[in-house]
Amino acid sequence: MFRGVNQINLDAKGRMAIPARYREKITECCSGQLVATIDTEERCLLLYPLEEWEAIQEKIESLPSFNPAARRIQRLLIGHATDLEMDGNGRLLLPAPLRDYAELGKKIVLLGQGQKFEIWSESRWLSTREEYLREVEGGMAMPEELQNLSL
Repeated sequence: MFRGVNQINLDAKGRMAIPARYREKITECCSGQLVATIDTEERCLLLYPLEEWEAIQEKIESLPSFNPAARRIQRLLIGHATDLEMDGNGRLLLPAPLRDYAELGKKIVLLGQGQKFEIWSESRWLSTREEYLREVEGGMAMPEELQNLSL
């Protein structure tokens, strides 16, 4: 559904314009209703269509609350989850706490990941991408599930 790397500018109010090629799909699948939360592994944001997020939240909520690792994930992901609505101009207002977490400045990257997007600061994305490429070039072990995949 969502794929590609898109360079975007945040305006002074913290709004980002969703690229035109995604707007119709977002309107169709969720009437412009999205949920943003933090990524617990990287300093970026995750952006889901509402229905996709609700399925994930249900799974997170079903984790055992007495398990410290599960509780940490519940607090971080659900606690930071914020409902967003795409406006008539195809923009989303990213709340300051989420922008601060991901260290978003004026230049950001919207990275399609199939059923969701990731939102990165442009500089952090570029350095992370280079790190990933160096790991591959350095002979990083390929997960077994990918070893039989043909591209």
